[in-house]
Amino acid sequence: MHLESDKEESLNFIEKIIEKDNADGLYSGKVHTRFPPEPNGYLHIGHAKAIFINFETAKKYGGVTNLRFDDTNPTTEKTDYVEAIKKDIHWLGYDWEDRLFFASDNFNALYEYAIILINKGKAYVDFSNAQTMDEEKRAGKDSSFRNSSIEENLMHFQKMKAGDYPDGHCVLRLKIDMNHANRLMRDPVIYRIKRAHHHRTGDSWCIYPMYDWAHGQSDSIEGITHSLCSLEFEHHRPLYDWCQEQIDIPRSKQIEFSRLNLDYTVTSKRKLLELIENDIVIGWDDPRMPTISGMRRRGYTPEGIKNFIQKAGVSKRDQFISLSLLEACIREDLNKKSQRVMVVMDPIKLSLTNVPDNLTHVQVENNPEDPEGGKRDVPFSGTLFIDRQDFAIEANRKWRRLAPDRNVRLKGAFIVHCDDYVCDEAGNVTEVIASIYPDSMSGQDTSGIKAKGTIQWVDANDHTPIMINNYDRLFSHPKPSAQKEEVIDDQGETVSVTVDFKKYINPNSLEVSSAIGERSLADAVENKPYQFLRLGYYCLDKEKNDNKLTFNRTATLKDNWR
Repeated sequence: MHLESDKEESLNFIEKIIEKDNADGLYSGKVHTRFPPEPNGYLHIGHAKAIFINFETAKKYGGVTNLRFDDTNPTTEKTDYVEAIKKDIHWLGYDWEDRLFFASDNFNALYEYAIILINKGKAYVDFSNAQTMDEEKRAGKDSSFRNSSIEENLMHFQKMKAGDYPDGHCVLRLKIDMNHANRLMRDPVIYRIKRAHHHRTGDSWCIYPMYDWAHGQSDSIEGITHSLCSLEFEHHRPLYDWCQEQIDIPRSKQIEFSRLNLDYTVTSKRKLLELIENDIVIGWDDPRMPTISGMRRRGYTPEGIKNFIQKAGVSKRDQFISLSLLEACIREDLNKKSQRVMVVMDPIKLSLTNVPDNLTHVQVENNPEDPEGGKRDVPFSGTLFIDRQDFAIEANRKWRRLAPDRNVRLKGAFIVHCDDYVCDEAGNVTEVIASIYPDSMSGQDTSGIKAKGTIQWVDANDHTPIMINNYDRLFSHPKPSAQKEEVIDDQGETVSVTVDFKKYINPNSLEVSSAIGERSLADAVENKPYQFLRLGYYCLDKEKNDNKLTFNRTATLKDNWR
């Protein structure tokens, strides 16, 4: 009993339902899930949660997951979106193998199912305009077309399919209950006329099924046992069940979980597209976007994202998750994987007066967190660059960097002593003159000399000029889409209106600067993580800036937001 109790406590609510279904002998013990994206935009972090839950749940119970594109609205769908979605899912580490489907694969079957319901007196063609239908639904009033004969409805529906009616002239509705407490059950529309070129079926159809009609029936056709979806579809479940029951097809079970809502973020595709169209971001894969492709370009890792989803948990209650938690999960993963490299943002010359002529490089470890990470050769000569912030003419006792008559260790190299410095006419330091302690090489130090701190450096004669994109949060408000303000309307009344979410765009979400990095960065590759010492985690961008390699900041070394 104790073991069973422990097992029960370790399961999320979806797994508890599946365990009960298996115990009751439903679905012959099978678990078959699906991920059904609309190809009308790029996937975002919320989709990543749905992907994770569907694929991981099926995997846990020895089942499989289908990838099915819900391509029922040809005016917004593109093949480019289909390919981008496939790429994102593969990048997250999941594969659907030979289980790739499209709702459009089922257009003929869906049409025939609609005929079945018309013949059962459960569907009718309605010629009312949209406003009238909406008013009647609100009032619980039957449409004047609700009791048309089966023969009339069959004839009109066939004319709809044949293209005999113009767009918007009529729709096919289910006949359920115009006084149902759930308004979605008040004779919902399941087909509309829309002459639009479809990315797969071309111009062969001019009527297209609504999502609620295509979804459940496609689940049944594909043999889906558990249809896992986000909480906004909870009110759609009675309609989902009603359709499968009335057509008398194999049943699937819809289970809803909470959406993944992040603070300082918007995930509405409409709003994300608005950001693109207003040139606030450069595209769907802008590193500030919450899209999977944007996060990939920024340097996020699949493992970090999945760890975040696990920590956020699976529940039935909508909640806002801190963006700081996602960033912490990314840092945790990058810390284990990132090659450490040295980059100088604001260089001043460091002249070393006693470097041996035969010394051309030093060896620096790639990652202290990885025992197998090895070392790399870093050019080292008598002239280096250090960061201006690492030198002070006047320093207090707590100063841990370089100052006149002070020691500091150069990362992976020697302890050096500051002997002098040079300033220009304005008093700005242009050169620091120092000497090395020859017996103080890092890892081989026998000098007995002490240094309070360690600083990064690059060789002045052998380095890589780079550009850096320092990305920050796109929004300055934790809930940019949910803010209200009081305004005076045309009648002089004070009313509360929703503030345009773009008002909260962070003006400092991107800062671009030049820098110089160690030579190894000339061979940097995309998707490889780097930790720029004391600066943050970075990755190579696919685009150059000013004809220089450009690196995107994935995350700071610690959370700078409170």
